[in-house]
Amino acid sequence: MLGERVLVTGGAGFIGRAVVAELLAQGDEVRVLDSLIEQVHGDRGRPEGLSPDAELIRGDVRNGDVVARALESVDSVVHLAAEVGVGQSMYEVERYTSVNDVGTAVLFEKLIDRPVRRVVTASSMSIYGEGLYRDAAGGVVQDAVRLPRDAHDTWDPVDLAGRPLVPIATPEWKRPDLASIYALNKYVQERTTLIMAKAYGMEACCLRLWNVYGPGQALSNPYTGVLAIFASRYLTGGAPMIFEDGEQRRDFVHISDIARAFLVALDHGQAVDDVFNIGSGDVRTVTDVARALGAAMGAGDRSPEYVGKTRIGDIRHCFPDVAKAQEKLGFRAAKNWNEGLTELAEWVARQQADDRVGQARAELEKRGLVA
Repeated sequence: MLGERVLVTGGAGFIGRAVVAELLAQGDEVRVLDSLIEQVHGDRGRPEGLSPDAELIRGDVRNGDVVARALESVDSVVHLAAEVGVGQSMYEVERYTSVNDVGTAVLFEKLIDRPVRRVVTASSMSIYGEGLYRDAAGGVVQDAVRLPRDAHDTWDPVDLAGRPLVPIATPEWKRPDLASIYALNKYVQERTTLIMAKAYGMEACCLRLWNVYGPGQALSNPYTGVLAIFASRYLTGGAPMIFEDGEQRRDFVHISDIARAFLVALDHGQAVDDVFNIGSGDVRTVTDVARALGAAMGAGDRSPEYVGKTRIGDIRHCFPDVAKAQEKLGFRAAKNWNEGLTELAEWVARQQADDRVGQARAELEKRGLVA
């Protein structure tokens, strides 16, 4: 609602800064709680992209005293604070679970004494695991499983007879299939939000975000969004490193649409006590995305490097059914893909980045998480 004071946890991050800017533009007061970890922000102070009009409290969401102070005189909360990265979550288990799940628990424990009108929490597409599929008979398959490559010569899930399953858009009603610690964390955040808000008379909404891209991503963080990782490789003279064969199908949604979705979720009456897929509604393969970005960055002569292996916790195909957000909230992604990619490429050209992708892959391989 206009004129509220909104707390944005994790508000100095990529998504957080965009949400903060939109809230300020509509006349809200904004307070940010963020720990400014080095992996995301580097060894710097206040991030350049965070509006000077937002109050910043530097602190850990697991610190109850800090959270209580951040909640003083707040009307609503956007909860974005989280460690992000499917691969890294599989060996930094305590860190991810502590920040994501315990941090959310601390936030809601403090909200018991300082209730707000509404809490909107960022969930993730990762909770679905594999997306929804159809089998050869036209039946819907919610629990598609990929066989090991040495047992079947395909990256794609198949039915019991070895016939390929056809990926289709994944709606919110699909059963979660938690294939990584990060996915488990996001599902816990989601359920904690809905359970605790209802118990203590607050409104709640969770947004299941697909692959977010746009200016402002952390280019030196090898566990961030795939487009930022690809951009970092191109910027530093390399080429994108793609696991499997690059035919994985995904949805990419621009940061401006994501920020707008959070504002809709904060205010819309039909958002209460519900979850929504937030994506563009367009489906692209990882290879197509890598090549399109290379062309936009003037690096089209550098072909992707295919690893030919998969990471534990990765899924094959997952893209959203966005009808629910359109019908109940009136939300539709608006950013044109080519325009968004050009905007990203122009921003990246002005940045510097450290290519840490090889280091991240080595960490996974050392732990047997690449097969």
